[in-house]
Amino acid sequence: MKPVIKVKGMGKQYRIGGQQVPYQTLRESVSNTVRAPLKRFRRNGNRTIWALRDIDFEVQAGEVVGIIGRNGAGKSTLLKILSRITEPTTGRVELYGRVGSLLEVGTGFHPELTGRENIFLNGAILGMKRAEIQQKFDEIVAFAEVERFIDTPVKRYSSGMFFRLAFAVAAHLEPEILVVDEVLAVGDAGFQRKCLDQMKEVSQHGRTVLFVSHNMPAISRLCPRTVLLNEGKLLEDGPSNQVISTYLQSGLGTTAERKWPNLAKAPGNHIARLVAVRVRTEENEISEAIDIRRPVGIEMEFQVLKPGHVLVPNHKFFNEEGVTVFVASDPDPVWRRQPRAAGRYVSTAWIPGNFLAEGSIIVEAALSTFEPEMIHFDERDAVAFQVVDSRDGDSARGDYAGPMPGVVRPILDWTTQFDSNQQGDSRPVL
Repeated sequence: MKPVIKVKGMGKQYRIGGQQVPYQTLRESVSNTVRAPLKRFRRNGNRTIWALRDIDFEVQAGEVVGIIGRNGAGKSTLLKILSRITEPTTGRVELYGRVGSLLEVGTGFHPELTGRENIFLNGAILGMKRAEIQQKFDEIVAFAEVERFIDTPVKRYSSGMFFRLAFAVAAHLEPEILVVDEVLAVGDAGFQRKCLDQMKEVSQHGRTVLFVSHNMPAISRLCPRTVLLNEGKLLEDGPSNQVISTYLQSGLGTTAERKWPNLAKAPGNHIARLVAVRVRTEENEISEAIDIRRPVGIEMEFQVLKPGHVLVPNHKFFNEEGVTVFVASDPDPVWRRQPRAAGRYVSTAWIPGNFLAEGSIIVEAALSTFEPEMIHFDERDAVAFQVVDSRDGDSARGDYAGPMPGVVRPILDWTTQFDSNQQGDSRPVL
């Protein structure tokens, strides 16, 4: 079967460090050339950098492929090339089908046009006829939940409305290839679920989805296959669980400590902001590898900026397959239903030993007020760590060396009753 995306030896080089040249008229260009004919041959100290180098992969129709890697790995550059926004410097890219891209909120939208006009504009860019767009119009508007504002210029939309309409257009106008960058962070939790469901539905109709995200649970839930990029090169391409595990274990991905030294740019709002999240052993060391038999502490450091609010630290724990292991919130009686004063807080949740199963655990860190309900920050992939099972025979594994499925692996209390008077007939049955 012929692939819908074929990338062979592809690379992208950028020039960095050069001085930006303002727009010049033809008269100015000619004049400058006459005045300084050798200027264009002088070295200006510009350097080049390869954002991507020697990329090879193919994608079949109907595949949903995740693309992961830390910031600067080349993910967005790859999507821009596949979306025909920029051209590769080397190699070849073959695309068989219309490409619908959502690389950032409102890509392709004209701010002065209404929501209605932008839907038809985007459809025309995709090469669709007006009748085709009209057929999908009501479905797009209902999905985006912007019925009341469809004839309002999109420059007056809130960021949430803008995003909902942009995603609805990209997902509903039936491109053969849907390219989605890290955009789900813009919508609320309910709309994020709608987006993921819609992308699943798109793939079930034989269309191809490329999905870039730092949200490992979302990648593992949506994408059977994942591509890992590092420093512009394709490091691994395979089943999502395997590639995500490589990403986390290699130190390329989320680590056991993340800090936000600049409070103004830290996750949060005017009430509280996240300062750091750490994975600690019982010896108070920061570690990415945790012995399954030992407790592990998830430390959340946050700054309360505005006093007088009841704040509850909470965590969600996911395994590498995207399954929610459990959710926990702080029940500390000292702060339960008590408004907090402004200042720095460190709250640590301890998970007992012999509780989690071996494998990768991804931690989401959040700070909430329950009444009235308000989320002050919610960092989805705050930290991650590896649970390593013991081979000493004193964990729940015992002497068994084979695979053990499940999200938890507790040691349970077992009781055995034996009655020597009830031996029965021990002869074999023929």
